[in-house]
Amino acid sequence: METRMARLISALLLVMVLGNLASAQHAQKPLTNDDVIAMVHKKLPESVIVSAIQAEPGKFNTSTNELIRLNTAGVTEKELNAMLAASRDASSSGGSSIAKESSNSPAEAMPPSKSRMPTLMVTQGSSTQELKLEKTQLAETKTKPSSMKNLAGDSAVTQGMQVGINTAVSGVATQMHSGMGGSAVEGAGGIVSGIMSHRTPTVTYVWGVPSPTSSNVLQNSKPTFSVDYSRTQGITPDDYEPAIVKLTPAQNTCRIVGATQGKEDVRSSPAADWKMYSHFLEERVSTRAQRLDTGKYKVSTASELQPGEYAVVLRPTSKDKKFSGGDVMRAQGDGLMFDAVWTFQISEEAQ
Repeated sequence: METRMARLISALLLVMVLGNLASAQHAQKPLTNDDVIAMVHKKLPESVIVSAIQAEPGKFNTSTNELIRLNTAGVTEKELNAMLAASRDASSSGGSSIAKESSNSPAEAMPPSKSRMPTLMVTQGSSTQELKLEKTQLAETKTKPSSMKNLAGDSAVTQGMQVGINTAVSGVATQMHSGMGGSAVEGAGGIVSGIMSHRTPTVTYVWGVPSPTSSNVLQNSKPTFSVDYSRTQGITPDDYEPAIVKLTPAQNTCRIVGATQGKEDVRSSPAADWKMYSHFLEERVSTRAQRLDTGKYKVSTASELQPGEYAVVLRPTSKDKKFSGGDVMRAQGDGLMFDAVWTFQISEEAQ
């Protein structure tokens, strides 16, 4: 009798202990970025920190800025990879609000966009995020578009990107002669002074993105992109398809997307008579593009991308497509499509 009673008491105690452990685990706060930094500053062994990240629930912020902050704080590559893996696991188990790529029908793979502007999502592993739409700026130079390297070394191009005379401002200044536009153009005298003094019949227009590097740092060397421009107004979606280009850094001021030649006055012309893509210089990356619907594509690279600067762009399906220089300079209609760019950087540690 006493033996049975002792066994019953032992069983009850075991149930109570297990219940307390479960409650403690349930109440345990998830690890955060600051918790990892605190463990690093306390000089805990790397293996211990990695084990803690893998064993305990985590709520990690793996945005570009946070990864930079973590690295600056001394978090090692293995610890960062453990945090990224934990975030991916949380996403795949439904613990994250990040959208997930679907392998079902095209309609499910890419939900309808509510925006009338082109949109792009990038997928790395099991996580997907939207990249911000950027707009290229234009600079002019007398240098012929023979190579991206020559254009990158042209001071007229880099000065144009530094000054930041975008197509809209220059176009408004040309047509309206406003005080604001006039002062902006005067500030860019270094860009076009040589061109205007010689009055050459054609100049080289260079598309570029200000700043030397992209803020979108990808850790996957074979990302997948979903592009939607089905609702963009003033264009025929079937006239375009997405492409990936390698960007050329120029004197630590900007990244060059591409270039072509055109008449000096083309930027003020409303006529759609400029075949600007027929002899366009750019460094295309080999890709696989899957058309999901009108104006909707899924794009992946044919091989791993080397570390560096890249961009997803929208290009005419026909090199003979004609553009209005005025639309290009103001980034409207077909000009908006050609000027649209989503930049990204492949990290040195990308896998």
